[in-house]
Amino acid sequence: MQRESYRHKGLRKKLVDLLKTKGINNLKVLEAINSIPRHEFLDSSFLEYAYQDQAFPIGSGQTISQPYTVAFQTQLLDIKKGDKVLEVGTGSGYQATVLAEVGAKVFTIERQKKLYDKTKKLLLKLKYPRIKTFYGDGYKGLPTYGPFDKIIVTAGAPFIPEDLLKQLKIGGKLVIPVDIDSNTQEMICVTRKSEDNFEHKEFGKFRFVPLLTKKAQD
Repeated sequence: MQRESYRHKGLRKKLVDLLKTKGINNLKVLEAINSIPRHEFLDSSFLEYAYQDQAFPIGSGQTISQPYTVAFQTQLLDIKKGDKVLEVGTGSGYQATVLAEVGAKVFTIERQKKLYDKTKKLLLKLKYPRIKTFYGDGYKGLPTYGPFDKIIVTAGAPFIPEDLLKQLKIGGKLVIPVDIDSNTQEMICVTRKSEDNFEHKEFGKFRFVPLLTKKAQD
């Protein structure tokens, strides 16, 4: 684990102040961003940029999301302590730790085997043993462990997967970026009102790596 310094803490405080100016006002989300050592999730060559509000590559064609995007999606979920949350796209594990810090019971799934193995070890090292990690196809979710209070998708999807809607509790929320074109997604929050009734709301344009199907070995 890289050494935690006063500089890291100061940079996190500046990041939190920036997120406030961008409209993040959920205190639990801001506290999570302020407490989690984001530099641990990045390659050491990016250490100087760990607390900038930017996305960075983490290998396997994936990125660690921009802190604003992580905070925005988490705020939209409106997580209550003890909520059972499915994350589709573990990536670096940073989003999963934010979810855990705001009180969620996190189940997270990753299709890239190399990234899955790396992140699982990192989460244990950072003392997040209660985050349950799975190697699999995010489009299928985790039906054995559902239904979920909340579901978050951290990659751009061409459509809203039916399997994820089925795994959402009545009253639950799904936050997912859905493709507008090849470079842009619309952030959508789906609330399950009843067995067959889903309410959709749009929350602006974002940019994500694509949500791919099936397991990948590299």
